[in-house]
Amino acid sequence: MRRCSGSAALAREGLGPRRGKAELRRVLRTAMPGQAEQILYEGSTRMMAGTVEPSSVDLAPLSSAPQRIRVEFLSPTELKHEHRVTNRPEFPVLFGRIRDRVATLRRLYGQGPVDFDFQGSGIRAAEVKMTRCEGRRIEAERRSSRTGQSHSIGGFIGIAEYEGDLAEFLPWLEAGRWTGVGRQAVWGKGEIAIAPTA
Repeated sequence: MRRCSGSAALAREGLGPRRGKAELRRVLRTAMPGQAEQILYEGSTRMMAGTVEPSSVDLAPLSSAPQRIRVEFLSPTELKHEHRVTNRPEFPVLFGRIRDRVATLRRLYGQGPVDFDFQGSGIRAAEVKMTRCEGRRIEAERRSSRTGQSHSIGGFIGIAEYEGDLAEFLPWLEAGRWTGVGRQAVWGKGEIAIAPTA
């Protein structure tokens, strides 16, 4: 098996099971609160090399937060609770999976364990109520070109609305927007968007 590194090699070798060709045209660092969008690469020119600051999300509770939010599940999402995939994205389960993913990523790749009241946050998350849930299950699978095995990558897409004291949880939901949430997030599942509702 040949290994390729860099965008030029990836474009030459192709990607995916049929080795589709690609051309890297632009790399952006997406805007985050307090940080503007930044072009890192365009065409064959590397922009602002060495000046890219790491992005971060402050997990401290907000001083002011809406009482109602809508979470849109943009890609198939599967949330496990008590060793089973849940049918509905109840808030304590959604928050718990985001909290666990963010904490694990920080422990493995960041500044070590998060100093956080995991048990207490779970109790408080249970007080946030789901007021609306509309969605459907999508069935999909991926096939490994290396092993030939198929893997289900389906899940829930749609919206859920929540109401309650959200100040503690919104920074974690924002982090979950960047990390994905639930099973197989590394394959693009569990992409979410968050917005306040009236």
